Amino acid sequence: MNDVLSRLWGALIVSVQADDGSPMRDTGIIAAMSRAALLGGARGLRLRSPEDIRAVRALTDVAIIGLTKQAQPGSPVYITATPAEVRAVAQAGADIVAFDGTDLPRPFAVADLIAEAHACGALAMADVSTLAEAQAAYAAGADIVGTTMSGYTPHSPQQSGPDFTLMRELSGAGLPFIAEGRLNTPDLAAQALATGAHAVVVGSAITRPDHVTRWFAQALGAAGERSS
Repeated sequence: MNDVLSRLWGALIVSVQADDGSPMRDTGIIAAMSRAALLGGARGLRLRSPEDIRAVRALTDVAIIGLTKQAQPGSPVYITATPAEVRAVAQAGADIVAFDGTDLPRPFAVADLIAEAHACGALAMADVSTLAEAQAAYAAGADIVGTTMSGYTPHSPQQSGPDFTLMRELSGAGLPFIAEGRLNTPDLAAQALATGAHAVVVGSAITRPDHVTRWFAQALGAAGERSS
């Protein structure tokens, strides 16, 4: 197994991202949150722009999964959708380039993105939503897949919790994977690792206070409605 992936075996990878328009969408804040995640025990980071990757790479040598998020004309694919974006992420210092590996209509084939990552000396991680997509990504040369896109394609389960079924399917098929998506408690993260995940990505519950605040506010709002 590649050394980068070997170092991530059983690891917590923290996704340090902020939505456009969020007050946290600042490279200095992203760098500070990345440092805090590493102090807490993260052994890898998932970052969403070349600027953020460069800033954090200057601070640490831990494995970085890099990506971009950009709308594409005529396509719903927006995670690192083009070879140019793959190249920018790799050149910024990402060890692994994550990209949308689903079978949604796309501007470039999965194989093209994988080839570009490898040409830049990076590993290629396909974010998928089904077992079939994972199998196709590996056939195209992907180094690892993630369950990231489950629930974000019309042909995957639409559910509030993690897709443990997909994780078990990947494990049963002998396909290495990184678990990601709605793993918002330590118990759920541990359950994901127990399914056979190579590593586990946790994001919003750690690095997006606006999202976590919304969970609490909505829960209290619902409780108030029930009691009225």
